[in-house]
Amino acid sequence: MNARSLADFSLLQGLLEAVDVVVEVPGKTLLRAASARFAAGQVSAILGPNGAGKSTLMSVLTGQRRPGGGQVRLAGQTLSGYSPQDLARVRACVAQETQVAFEFTVREVVELGRYPHRGQSARHEAAIALQAMQATAVDHLADRPLNTLSGGEKARVHLARALAQVWEPVGERGGTISRWLLLDEPTAALDLQHQHRMLQLARDWARQQGVGVVAVLHDLNLALRYSDRCVVLQGGQLVASGVTAKVLTPACIHQVWGVVAHPVPGESEGPVLQYVFEPGRECTVRHPGIPLASSSLRG
Repeated sequence: MNARSLADFSLLQGLLEAVDVVVEVPGKTLLRAASARFAAGQVSAILGPNGAGKSTLMSVLTGQRRPGGGQVRLAGQTLSGYSPQDLARVRACVAQETQVAFEFTVREVVELGRYPHRGQSARHEAAIALQAMQATAVDHLADRPLNTLSGGEKARVHLARALAQVWEPVGERGGTISRWLLLDEPTAALDLQHQHRMLQLARDWARQQGVGVVAVLHDLNLALRYSDRCVVLQGGQLVASGVTAKVLTPACIHQVWGVVAHPVPGESEGPVLQYVFEPGRECTVRHPGIPLASSSLRG
């Protein structure tokens, strides 16, 4: 199939879909006919215990892995219908682990995000990398080699690179082509403050700029606070999807993660549902003096 023109993205704007996706490796099925729809302008969380298929689904959505069955569609067209450069101009990905073989500085890594736009530079091209670094609070590290940074600092640098990649709308009519951020466990290496800062930033981009954000998350309370919708995977199957606060009920959490969730109503920004967790009956190890929190979640 010939690569489709970038202008044709607008035919079915704002949708990223996995349709009956199957992923198999020798001796195991990683995803079983999984279907999910993600909308631009929202933060969508991919949730589930370890080994549920979260990162597998993300790798299919990013095009890094081809499914054995089913397909992924962006704006109604399969990913193979677009050229790699066109996809890179509207969709940026942050993997769990990204190795950089050379001694690139932070600034150089973030500037790589602008590579797909070569020849079609933005009006404020020179300032984009700096603004992206400022957005993720790594501008003070701009001249440091990336490989000298901590894991959390590297994660923020790669988010800045992804932001720079989709910094401005692309298209002849301006703003007509939805942009996407696909984030695989973006908070895993971050401290508590930066977990909230990263997801608040993602939510702001979704709400204010119409960017579609899809993130694999482990912390259910972070998903409740920052995601609009979620999909829940268990054993390679999609078992629930919808508005996050309606999907993540105590019954769902107990069934999928095997822990007991106690709702704690929030007081800021209206009734934000949050939970404290305790192990299920099969998990009897308790540490005296340590209050139960979301970190008690197993899986």
